[in-house]
Amino acid sequence: MTSIESATSVVWGHSALELVVDVSPGGPVGVRSLSAAGGHTDRPRATQPLVEVLVAGQGRARVSHRFSETAVGRRMVYAGSARRTDGKWSELHIDLRDERTGLVARTTFRSVDGVAACQVTTTVTNHGDEQVVLQGVTSFAAGFGGAAGDVDLLRADSEWLGEGRWARPPLRDNAVPDLNLGLHGQDGRGRAAVVSTGTWSTGTVLPTGGVVDRRTGEAWLWQVEHNGAWRWEVAERLDGPYVALLGPTDIDHQWQQRLLPGESFTSVPVSVAVSRSGVDGAIAALTAHRREIVRPHDDRTALPVVFNDYMNTLMGDPTTEKLLPLIDAAADVGAEVFCIDAGWYDDDSGWWDSVGEWLPSRTRFPGGIEKVVAHIRERGMVPGLWLEPEVIGVRSPMADRLPASAFLQRGGVRLVEHGRYHLDLRHPRAVAHLDAVVDRLVGELGVGYFKMDYNVDAGAGTDLASDSAGAGLLAHNRAHLAWLDGVLDRHPHLILENCASGAMRMDYAMLSRMQLQSTSDQQDPRLYPPIAVSAPMSVLPEQSASWAYPQPDMSDEDIAFTLCTGLLGRLYLSGRLDLMTAEQLASVRAAVRVQHEIRADLATAVPLWPLGLPAWSDRWLSLALKSRDATYLAVWQRESDHESVTLSLPHLRGADIDVEVLYPRDLPAWQSGWDLDAGELTLTARRAPASARLFRIVPRTSPIPSPTEGSAR
Repeated sequence: MTSIESATSVVWGHSALELVVDVSPGGPVGVRSLSAAGGHTDRPRATQPLVEVLVAGQGRARVSHRFSETAVGRRMVYAGSARRTDGKWSELHIDLRDERTGLVARTTFRSVDGVAACQVTTTVTNHGDEQVVLQGVTSFAAGFGGAAGDVDLLRADSEWLGEGRWARPPLRDNAVPDLNLGLHGQDGRGRAAVVSTGTWSTGTVLPTGGVVDRRTGEAWLWQVEHNGAWRWEVAERLDGPYVALLGPTDIDHQWQQRLLPGESFTSVPVSVAVSRSGVDGAIAALTAHRREIVRPHDDRTALPVVFNDYMNTLMGDPTTEKLLPLIDAAADVGAEVFCIDAGWYDDDSGWWDSVGEWLPSRTRFPGGIEKVVAHIRERGMVPGLWLEPEVIGVRSPMADRLPASAFLQRGGVRLVEHGRYHLDLRHPRAVAHLDAVVDRLVGELGVGYFKMDYNVDAGAGTDLASDSAGAGLLAHNRAHLAWLDGVLDRHPHLILENCASGAMRMDYAMLSRMQLQSTSDQQDPRLYPPIAVSAPMSVLPEQSASWAYPQPDMSDEDIAFTLCTGLLGRLYLSGRLDLMTAEQLASVRAAVRVQHEIRADLATAVPLWPLGLPAWSDRWLSLALKSRDATYLAVWQRESDHESVTLSLPHLRGADIDVEVLYPRDLPAWQSGWDLDAGELTLTARRAPASARLFRIVPRTSPIPSPTEGSAR
């Protein structure tokens, strides 16, 4: 790492990243530039304060609903900086102070050499004589270079069955019109704010977003790394756009936090990746950064194929009789984990509001679930179970065994959502109960995989033993992460799948700890591809588990279509394999072999979108993963009027290439044509209601080096 401090700025960075922070007494402390190394240009001094702190009794310096120009943020002055190394991470600490309130803020930037991204948090400490009530603290706030009229905003809506629907409108089209601010001599008041409430951190919108300068190709991509409520916003100041990234706030999430003298509060982590070559460069940097922040685990290199009995298969109705032939079929096609999904604890078919004790059913498994688990192990697979640890059904025996204080509450009443109480993991009895469940299932049954589901949203939070409902929720969220850390500390080889009605909690607070992510609950194989294609914007390819559920009543093309949906990520199998013909099973087995063949490359690959980020109704969709030696390209056509499609692969421009079909190899081939000069591949498919192919592309000659400037893809 390099760092330089002058009278007016602090410069910090490494081979891939450069940060310049203005620190002179004559203006606010702020980020002048955060860019890929070598991308710094002479920019005006920063006017957006580095830290925004909204405090009751202080408010904003100018009225608005923005997190820009808070009164405390505007007053804060430079109080020094420090640098340290923590293993592979290098850190920069910038300290600020506000003389009026006695608040001191420390913003910490962390980065790994060679990765054009950093993780950022802000810690606020009360060095005054009186308590302070916080209403919002930015983790990161900075101006983005360039004119607002040249900037596109990247954002995504998301919901159950329709995750990751990305859009890239011009910033001017998204709540930031040109108001001729210079004429008025004031910053604006509007903003493009993206806000998630409650405990489904990705239930409506995604914490991943970005800005791209269409003219220069400069791009920032960010993610808010929190498993609860958060906010990010982009808006315009007199000197251009700014970005503010936060956790919970008072106005959005009923969050207030008292700081008594001497007390501190640390914001939720956020990460920002930078590029001078548009979205492709920024997502490459964010992908590399994600690989640095995830917890070390055997699964990161093994990447086993998982079979789960739920989707379009047993649908929460497992029994010994139904499972044994499925286990044999899954093992025969090459699955390495077999997960028994919901229902394994159910004796009376009314399990939804009675869960929480997590004892195996005796009626579903007359010889005991131990017999089923043993058969999974005998067939060479790791046994797994579905678990929804954070909820207790209102009819569960655990609802009365645990004290009321072990549950989220409002006004002294336990919160109920869809027939479930919600555990408060700040409480030691709640943690002890879940520890006992996990330790029993691992120790006594030999479970090596848990699908951790989460099917309710607890809302704003709990006001029990808390300054506000939002503060109670934040403390619970952090206790939940500590619980996950404890589980993996005790059981380091245990594999944890992150699921929340599909991908309703797909954030890197969870994914830095858990090994893979269920991308959806979508049961329609024709609707799943846009979800799988967009997933690497939010999740590492090697963590992205998209369902592939072939069925015996499907055509050969439909079987290949659904299996291709799972191949450029963690192949997550389901389907009635036990009822398939030998020919159908051969197709599934071939897909699993391909996954085994390419999975080592998935763990180092960078995602690309040769047709751009998908729209929900696109007839043609494509995802590419670029590894060191090959590009893996998946293409889906859904009832298209056009038999051909042209895909952009600029990283291969100027190279002769070999295009190999990896899967399916036994169905009619698609024709391909390569425009070497343009770097474009044209594919022609046999007209069908739906079809898909996975290709491996290997260059035979060297491509033309890609430009580092000007690409705004």
